[in-house]
Amino acid sequence: MQIQVLLFGITRDIIGENKLSLTISSGITVKKLKQQLELQYAELNKYNYSVAINEAYAENDTEINNSDTVALIPPVSGG
Repeated sequence: MQIQVLLFGITRDIIGENKLSLTISSGITVKKLKQQLELQYAELNKYNYSVAINEAYAENDTEINNSDTVALIPPVSGG
């Protein structure tokens, strides 16, 4: 399956790209995708980021489908 992963803020800085095209296995969950990305990009482990699928926030047990657009949303701060 093919998905697009959009990267913002610190996640973009760590990975060095604005987006990734990934081939994933069928039935993968958000949690498993995060684990795979954190193995490849260890610095992601330092941050508590959220995941959105097709512009809606997703829980760790949400399954990712073919052609989904996944976004890594870093913590937001400001003032």
